[in-house]
Amino acid sequence: MNRVWVYQADRFFTEPELETVKAKLDVFIQEWTAHGSQLSAKVDIIYNLFIVLSVDERVAQVTGCSIDKSVRILKDIEQEIQIDLFNRLLITYRDDQGDIQIVSRDVFEALCQQGVVDENTIVFNNMVQSPQEFASKWEIPLKDSWHKQLFAKK
Repeated sequence: MNRVWVYQADRFFTEPELETVKAKLDVFIQEWTAHGSQLSAKVDIIYNLFIVLSVDERVAQVTGCSIDKSVRILKDIEQEIQIDLFNRLLITYRDDQGDIQIVSRDVFEALCQQGVVDENTIVFNNMVQSPQEFASKWEIPLKDSWHKQLFAKK
């Protein structure tokens, strides 16, 4: 089984930041272990906004300690480039032009109430946990996501 973690930044990475982050994460995944066993991991940065870590657990199982190591490197990156990768109160969606927007949960609820966002608006479901979910349930219409509970409040 493969596992996936999606970390959303609170803003888009600049090109120099992307190079820095990618280099740090590439080194990290080469050294990432669980109880001494090398993890078969990969990292992608998508849309200059999302860091996606994945591990093939058929090679070695992820442990609490190994997850802590991944969080630690991400916290180091946050400090170095002054970005937030753990703000779960931000909602990311595509506007009518297809551009990615990052807003607070309160603003997103207001956009739902105003009709700017509707049930067909594409949202990013960062709660996905497997490559299959990532492929089919990450970038989806609001009506098919957990985000629909925010839309229902309107």
